[in-house]
Amino acid sequence: MRLLRSSAIVGFWTLASRVLGFVRDILMARYLGTVGVVEAFIVAFRFPNMFRRLVAEGAFAAAFVPLFSRRLEADGKSRAMLFADQVFSFLLLVLVIFTIVVEIFMEEVLVVVAPGFDAGRPELFDTAVLLTRLTLPYLLCMAVVAMMSGMLNSTYRFAAAAAAPVLLNIVLILGLLFARDWFTSTAHMLAWGVAIAGVGQYIWLGWSCHRAGLSLKLRWPRLTPAVKDLMKLMVPGLISGGMTQINILVGTIIGTFLTGVVSYIHYSDRVYQFPLGMIGIAIGTALLPELARTLQRDADDAMSVQNRAIELSMLLTVPAGAALVAISLPVVTVMFQYGAFTPDAAVATAWALAAFATGLPAFVLIKVLSPGFFARHDTKSPMVYAVASMLVNMTLSPLLVWPLGVGYLGIPIATSVAAWVNAGLLAFFLLKRGHWVPDKRLASRLPRIVLAALLMAAVLVPAAWAMDSWWSGDVWKRIVSMAALVIGGMVLYGLLCLVLRAGSVSDVKRVMRRGRKTPEQPASDTPDA
Repeated sequence: MRLLRSSAIVGFWTLASRVLGFVRDILMARYLGTVGVVEAFIVAFRFPNMFRRLVAEGAFAAAFVPLFSRRLEADGKSRAMLFADQVFSFLLLVLVIFTIVVEIFMEEVLVVVAPGFDAGRPELFDTAVLLTRLTLPYLLCMAVVAMMSGMLNSTYRFAAAAAAPVLLNIVLILGLLFARDWFTSTAHMLAWGVAIAGVGQYIWLGWSCHRAGLSLKLRWPRLTPAVKDLMKLMVPGLISGGMTQINILVGTIIGTFLTGVVSYIHYSDRVYQFPLGMIGIAIGTALLPELARTLQRDADDAMSVQNRAIELSMLLTVPAGAALVAISLPVVTVMFQYGAFTPDAAVATAWALAAFATGLPAFVLIKVLSPGFFARHDTKSPMVYAVASMLVNMTLSPLLVWPLGVGYLGIPIATSVAAWVNAGLLAFFLLKRGHWVPDKRLASRLPRIVLAALLMAAVLVPAAWAMDSWWSGDVWKRIVSMAALVIGGMVLYGLLCLVLRAGSVSDVKRVMRRGRKTPEQPASDTPDA
């Protein structure tokens, strides 16, 4: 099954990126802690990260990949590349103008994004303005990188695009280890590193496209009918993805009024983004071109692809979410509690992580269900559901934080609730339109997956507290204890899945055997290494 193989490729490189991302964040926590200039950098870093999620993993890919794939399938490579060149030239013009305008009016932008800094900590506000100006060129690079990634993904070459984020983490890690003293502060070094990494990712994807015979040509920017079609599909997707990013932005805005909360949210977000990237983004990235092409041939087969994607994602995500709730404090302590990162900060971050983890299956389902609309050239429906989700978050988040007295935990709780609203609406309307009908296998296995995950989590809680002196002790003890908890939890969950028949070894072998024997995949389609 090509979907499994493609997901594994994306997942492998995403794993490498996320592991290096953890190393980067561990070093950030060690040298910067949770209060002060680190908060300014986190706000500045939100811009490229939000844009990457919105474009590279969102609206642009959702609109561009089906159109490019359809042209490859129906009209051939030359026509598809002409379309890509037209989009590239127009997109570049728009983003250069956008970047210049935002650079000029950055103070006004940051008044909206970080009002707490502006009102109570003006020195931090000024630093955030400068750091955001330094990171902003990354946006331009990410747009072009997203396009080249979509082209490679459409030809089932997933590795190069999935590996690109590794460069960002390598640059920042090297900077944290060796270049901190060369700059005004460590945060200034990190901001410069983000911009440099953007250029590196652009060069890497450009070279990969050249090797694949997919080199882009800069033409005179014109709003051609093909580009208009893309914009029509992309605008709802931008709004849809933008609603998700607004949910994140709401948390950042509220966090700037509360000392240290921007950091607590950032570090907890980094942890739960690990399984989200490994599972949701990996499967969603591979699923979109697979669904787009399968729908051209066989609607029933496309339904099966959607069901297996949901089953696979929940088989991997539900236990991850349950484990993060059960052992959130050991995870945060082992990963971040060094140097300037205090025990109190670890406790606060762990509570935020547990709240985010309750929404992890929903975050992944959004990534897996959305291609069911995008592959049918429907980007408006997910937009409507995302707006509904955003309204829930914008109402619930400040309500929980202040009038209801939940405090900063209201931010991750509201974000998780909003994610479940979004995922629920996507699933409901796919069902209502007949685009997705759960088969007997999926309906039978989902409850068993949930039960296996809950039983595993119930065992992890006493096991973690029994190892308290280890995961809060010396570094080597922390690493050993976390490895024991993670490996033990995985083994237990695997055994429970077999006992409860939530999955089987024969299914895995069968899928892998089908993946190796897929007749429609010639040798030339193998992804780049």
